[in-house]
Amino acid sequence: MAEALSFLDPLRALPGLTVGWLGRVPGVDVSCDRDEAMRRLRPHHERWLADSGADGFHRAEQVHGTRVVVVPGAETVTAADGLPCAAGADGLVTNTPGVTLGIYVADCGPLWLCDPVRRVAGLVHSGKKGTEGDVFGAGIAVMHHRFGTVAGDVTAVLGPCIRPPDYEVDFAAGIARQAGRHGVGRFADCGINTAADPERHYSYRRELGKTGRMLAIIRLES
Repeated sequence: MAEALSFLDPLRALPGLTVGWLGRVPGVDVSCDRDEAMRRLRPHHERWLADSGADGFHRAEQVHGTRVVVVPGAETVTAADGLPCAAGADGLVTNTPGVTLGIYVADCGPLWLCDPVRRVAGLVHSGKKGTEGDVFGAGIAVMHHRFGTVAGDVTAVLGPCIRPPDYEVDFAAGIARQAGRHGVGRFADCGINTAADPERHYSYRRELGKTGRMLAIIRLES
């Protein structure tokens, strides 16, 4: 369930940072609409978050846009599951120790960001539309303008997402190009295709929308 995959090693090597990735939860039937699937997964997600040391978490509304906000303090709306999320946002940034950021995905790319010099962490949801709008760059910009982050100090990791031949757009390659264009110091792409391994990943495209969501988290420690 909780995958200790090596693709997170560049982030795990940074001091005072916790990162995590929860893939497909075995034995949970998610062949239903999103809201019902999330209700079924919620106890498993909450248990995993608690095991990771999280006392709740901040999440984004995820509207396939490019808005990135700083938490705590961002405006929130109530999601379908009754929990708050950052309104209109597809990315979250914080410099507050102990604050856990979370992003749900099921083919779109989870993008972890960390500036270990100024102690800033971010998490971005970048699928086809978000990549077209450069939500990655928006995240770097918020880190810079709010906390003084220099892109060359940032370590960024792209997690599992859908890729060719299972999707007609190689947005992962676009994200890699954006890392170079923005001068990100270290960028790593896990290279994992969510649609190619249904035993380990949820895939919106492969499962025709009736599926669960995977969860990425990041947290600065005290």
